[in-house]
Amino acid sequence: MEGLDATDLFALNTVLGATIEVQVVEALNRMREVWDPSGEWPLHSFVRQAQTFPDVLLRRRSDDGADDIAMGIELKGWYLLAKEAVPSFRYTVTPTACTDWDLLAVVPWCLSNVVSGRPEVRSPGIWPARYVAEYRNYWWQHVRDARSETTIEMPDGVEPYLGRDHTVDRPVSDGGSNFGRIARIGIMDSWIKDAMRQPLAGIPAQDWSAFLRRHSDDSNPDEVFSILSSEAAEALVQRNTARADEVLATLRRLTALLASD
Repeated sequence: MEGLDATDLFALNTVLGATIEVQVVEALNRMREVWDPSGEWPLHSFVRQAQTFPDVLLRRRSDDGADDIAMGIELKGWYLLAKEAVPSFRYTVTPTACTDWDLLAVVPWCLSNVVSGRPEVRSPGIWPARYVAEYRNYWWQHVRDARSETTIEMPDGVEPYLGRDHTVDRPVSDGGSNFGRIARIGIMDSWIKDAMRQPLAGIPAQDWSAFLRRHSDDSNPDEVFSILSSEAAEALVQRNTARADEVLATLRRLTALLASD
């Protein structure tokens, strides 16, 4: 991919998110020797099912229609330079729709040359799907600073792998439509920080993200330079010379890379 304006890169999260998920499933099936080294699951393979929980099944087809499902994966792609700077998906499945073996997997990705190139994935974050669903509900009811009703309506009689129609927990009050935003509940904070520290073309993803967000908010290059210079000056006032040097070095490298693209 090439020819995109840097300020339009945020849109890639929507355009390529589903494609990344498809590619991950295909990659898993090519890595059978990794997840089945002893050949105990010769007839099972990973399959993606759109608009149904979970997104991916490790399944063996049966002639009588009674599929043997070993596990499920709720698979989410996360574009590292998305405007939110954190995974923005919502995970609202009720805990009883998950088995003890099911996973929630978030796969971060970016372009090989940051503003152009081939999409490439980074190390995923993986959590037990049922645990995440249970903690999400606990956080909604007992941890967050709630000023409204905290009751959650949970469907009855839900079993794993029956589809998505009747497997969703719904809060009684959610004016901001924030229920299910797992990035906000703290469970993946350390992983997000590690992912955003990973270098893209030698510069941490978090610095690319901050730089691009500033340019996308109707600012001109002089204003962006002024903001970054102010950050460097503030770091010097705080006697954090290393941070000041880091900010200025990032500014110089970002400017050079964008100018040469």
